[in-house]
Amino acid sequence: MTRPVYGPADWRGDPERDLGEPGRFPFTRGPYPTMYTSRLWTMRQYAGFGTAAETNERFKRLLAGGQTGLSTAFDLPTQMGYDSDHPMAQGEVGRVGVAIDTVDDLADLFRGIPLGDVSTSMTINATAAILLAMYIVVGEEQGVARAALSGTIQNDVLKEYIARGTYIYPAQPSLRLIADIFRFVSDEGMGFNPISISGYHMREAGATAIQEVGFTLANAIEYVRIAVAAGLDVNRFGPKLSFFFASHNDLFEETAKFRAARRLWARIARDRFGADDQTARLRFHTQTGGVTLQAQQPLNNVVRVTVQGLAAVLGGTQSLHTNGYDEALSLPTAESATLALRTQQILGYESGVARTVDPLAGSYYVEALTDAIEAGARALIDEVDALGGAAAAIERGFFQEAIARSAWEIQQAQEAGTAVVVGVNRFVEDTAPVVSHAPDYSALEARQRERLGRARAGRDGAAVSGALAAVSAAAAGEAPLMPPIIDAVRARASIGEISDVLREVWGVYRPVR
Repeated sequence: MTRPVYGPADWRGDPERDLGEPGRFPFTRGPYPTMYTSRLWTMRQYAGFGTAAETNERFKRLLAGGQTGLSTAFDLPTQMGYDSDHPMAQGEVGRVGVAIDTVDDLADLFRGIPLGDVSTSMTINATAAILLAMYIVVGEEQGVARAALSGTIQNDVLKEYIARGTYIYPAQPSLRLIADIFRFVSDEGMGFNPISISGYHMREAGATAIQEVGFTLANAIEYVRIAVAAGLDVNRFGPKLSFFFASHNDLFEETAKFRAARRLWARIARDRFGADDQTARLRFHTQTGGVTLQAQQPLNNVVRVTVQGLAAVLGGTQSLHTNGYDEALSLPTAESATLALRTQQILGYESGVARTVDPLAGSYYVEALTDAIEAGARALIDEVDALGGAAAAIERGFFQEAIARSAWEIQQAQEAGTAVVVGVNRFVEDTAPVVSHAPDYSALEARQRERLGRARAGRDGAAVSGALAAVSAAAAGEAPLMPPIIDAVRARASIGEISDVLREVWGVYRPVR
């Protein structure tokens, strides 16, 4: 329960132990000493819709507008490992992101954008290995070495089982594939984060701020444990771990949440895994809260996004996506996407928030909140440990049930009016609903299917069959998986064909009921 006034008695922490200096353990005040005073966060707007060519145009517009990194949304068939001409893909091609069937689609996505000059984030999970392989092959064909590529694949399948649903394979082979990606990126010296451990989607599903931190770090513990058990040195892959959080409307709680997550991870990494400071330094991307956007009075969302973006910056994010105000209605228009980017630029260049590091440090309220969130998240991690770790807790429905309860409580509070949502349950206006305009998805799907047919007709069928057989053999045995997947991509095997090979060997995940 928040009190009206906070004072010295409300924070009894040790400034040296619990805060320290920016850039030093436990990193409460930020992962780097100078933070935004020397370099602003990466402004990485999320984009992806329709075909690769259409998304390429949006990428170029955002880069020309001052964006400093790319972030790619993929359609559901791509995320689920189905080609655009598969019956399961019907009606979904290009709807919530860009459709990618073969490496030639990814080449079109980045046409005219030198991969050695940009950092690219890809929101992809069950098929992350295939998309990373495609990115590598596109780099090769642009003349960019693997070590010169930089970016992030989300690659966080545990939260798919918990909250999002774009899983394919059972947990154990999925975790094996993730550990293999860790090893590959490390061995190849790539400037790529092999995972972005995500609390965002759990928060979107209804998790509280404390649950977002606790459950995200519980998943991180599982990933590190699996990788170490596979023989990897935590201090080789650990510095490349990245995290992904939501930012919602409570300015001070969200700011404290980010500070608490950084401190708690630092202590976990050192105490549990003997990690060095590079691994203990939590770095994260933030996206403003999609679930907080409202279809009623959509321009109010501009203010919500500004508050959420400010919280992320005050909390020390490394990169930020700010949502378009119209995203509760449709894919963002070019106008709203530009305004969302301008929101970040105003925060960075006009608000003064970047002039000093961790400006809320020492606030009795913020420090008390930071401690409370850390303590609550640690208690949740202890519960997960008692169940045998994140994978076992997921199988028992622990995460899912906890998030469902909190989501129900949030909904009840909004319906009762005790949680005010401006323009929805208070300050309502009797106006006509805003009309959204959607592309012709049927025509888009037809074009993508035709393109895939041409790609299949123009490739070496024997080379594709041989490459897919090598993927199958690696999946059935213990050999590394990334090299044969890259060979299959290079031969122009499709995302669906590679996924089907793995489905045949590993089976598919069936959620607990």
